[in-house]
Amino acid sequence: MRGKRERTKTVKYIWSGLLFLAVSGILTLIARISLSFSEWYSTYIYKGLVSVIGRLFGKVPFSFVELSLYVVIFLMIGTGIHAAFESRKAGRKAIWQWLAGLFLGGCIMLFVFVINCGINYHRESFSEKSGLKIQTYSVKDLQATCQWLTEEVNRLSTQVERTENGELQLPEEIRQEAVRSMQALGRQYPALQGYYPNPKPVLVSEILSYQKLMGIYAPFTIEANYNQDMPSYDFPFTMCHELSHLRGFMQEEEANFISFLACRESDMTEFQYSGTLSAWEYAMNALYRADPKVWQEVREGLSKAAEPDLRADDQFWSEYDGSVAEVANMMNDTYLKANGQKQGVKSYGKMTDLLVAYDQSL
Repeated sequence: MRGKRERTKTVKYIWSGLLFLAVSGILTLIARISLSFSEWYSTYIYKGLVSVIGRLFGKVPFSFVELSLYVVIFLMIGTGIHAAFESRKAGRKAIWQWLAGLFLGGCIMLFVFVINCGINYHRESFSEKSGLKIQTYSVKDLQATCQWLTEEVNRLSTQVERTENGELQLPEEIRQEAVRSMQALGRQYPALQGYYPNPKPVLVSEILSYQKLMGIYAPFTIEANYNQDMPSYDFPFTMCHELSHLRGFMQEEEANFISFLACRESDMTEFQYSGTLSAWEYAMNALYRADPKVWQEVREGLSKAAEPDLRADDQFWSEYDGSVAEVANMMNDTYLKANGQKQGVKSYGKMTDLLVAYDQSL
């Protein structure tokens, strides 16, 4: 009798998992072929989910998704060991039930990912909503944007507090300021209006560092998480980047650009500096690929006050070069392509296109 119940439970797990899998596939397919559906979903349904789920987990002072990850891993190992012992008494039925349970859990997670993240990949872009048109531009246009950003970095770099090492020193309550900055930007762009929870540091941030991740959006709890071990000047830009995903803009280059605008909108000079210096790096990398000589001319004009931040950033991330970072990069590339970003990790370079278009619109 017990064996029959276990078989019934295993079958239920499998069929339930297939149901979640089918619904996830259907929603993804509709989002891919219908822009109006994905736009409607992101504007109304997802915004409501953020207001409810994001608000709920936003009250938790730590990264709930990080804790959940450790609990899930512990439970998987614990139940797996239990199933292995049970299989000695009742054959392989316990193992099959455990595997079926994992299958169901994975399908539920996929469904949550789709409704809290996946559909948003196919919505109208922020640049389209804001009326910012990306056009073909010359090296001279890119140089002009880099020169403008260099002048802005130079201006802001002397107005911020610094540590004994010359690195940016952030004031307290930067998480709250990230929220205020996004809200301020929302007053200019209606698509960015809505509820924002405070971004949260990942307790074991080394996990992100080995993957060379500055932050991560958690679709399962709608939390914005950031790497608390990285250099301080990365914090404001990363926080605003992750918060932009809560408005349904999942494309990374869009999130980078929104973060740049949000940091510039902040009342804190430290945020303005972080956003501008981060944008400067993206634009300058593109300029170097286009014309190293011109890059050198612009690079020499950067204030020495900003050098400690760039140096600290290079030193920090170089410590995590290796196979783990390479595998994480490949996985990220596959993930981006699977969600409509055909250029994969190269899509991060489109940030430069948006910056040039923005500069030309001023």
